[in-house]
Amino acid sequence: MTDKGKILAVDDTPASLRLLTEILKEEGYEVRSAISGELALRAATINPPDLMLLDIRMPQMDGYEVCRRLKAQAATRDVPVIFVSAVTEMDEKLHGFGVGAVDFVTKPYQHEELLARVRTHLELNHLRHHLEDLVAERTAELRESEKKLKTSLLDSITALAAIVELRDPYTAGHQRRVAQLAMAIARELQLPEEQVEGVHLAGVVHDVGKIRVPAEILSKPGRLTELEMAIIREHAQTGYEILKAIDFPWPIAQIVQQHHERQDGSGYPQGLRSEQIMLEARIVAVADVVEAMSSHRPYRAALGADSALKEMERGRGTLYDAAVIDACNRLFTEKQFAFSA
Repeated sequence: MTDKGKILAVDDTPASLRLLTEILKEEGYEVRSAISGELALRAATINPPDLMLLDIRMPQMDGYEVCRRLKAQAATRDVPVIFVSAVTEMDEKLHGFGVGAVDFVTKPYQHEELLARVRTHLELNHLRHHLEDLVAERTAELRESEKKLKTSLLDSITALAAIVELRDPYTAGHQRRVAQLAMAIARELQLPEEQVEGVHLAGVVHDVGKIRVPAEILSKPGRLTELEMAIIREHAQTGYEILKAIDFPWPIAQIVQQHHERQDGSGYPQGLRSEQIMLEARIVAVADVVEAMSSHRPYRAALGADSALKEMERGRGTLYDAAVIDACNRLFTEKQFAFSA
């Protein structure tokens, strides 16, 4: 068996088909032949050739129709078709190119010309397949590299979040649980998975700025003074300053900076309103407050998810994004969302 290429020759005239087959076999090609359009289609579908040489004027199913059907089938659409025909009119040739042919050889033909065109199109087809394989290989390598990079990134972010939690044992797990809920809300809003991933990672580090807040303030059991509250409020901007130099594939620093902004402009640090606030930040904001109210704090007992949702409803559309609140409510009331341990 030769490896020069598999060719399917199609012609309804036995003498022409025999001549074409002999020329190609002498050149070392593996050749199959078909004497009608129907037989050619069947042969190509069962075992797609590397190239088809196709007559045009055949009874019952002409070459144009054979070519059109070949291009309509996934298994054969990439098979190059050269029309070998006595057709000379330009509009007929243009019609042939229109149905998917790559070349024309006009009968009567010179053997050298026929073989040169066959060789050229087989080489082009081989190069195209080689390029497709190369692209697929490189794409797989890039995806694997991207996967490793994201894993490394997640490990680094998780480590960063853990440092904050070491300084505030009363809220251990808060950032992780906020990330869980934020990701679930993002999916409930049917955001693209890439955007969901960014929301999740922002949730994991949304309080990283608290690393600069004194531990005694973070764990104070009583009411905070105005000065202590002012120090706490700096954590959103501090988180932004810590994260802004890191080249994340998502706007993590901006989400962290904005997660305490409110729809009516009463939030901090910039006093942004409504659509000025990134959607991702609006999602993290709701997840942050719901988790905080649901969990135990040094200054109060856990209120539970039901109470948290009722309280959030009071701020629907004024403090918090209405669509985000609605998505959060659906998660708890219809889809039995629960924070994992």
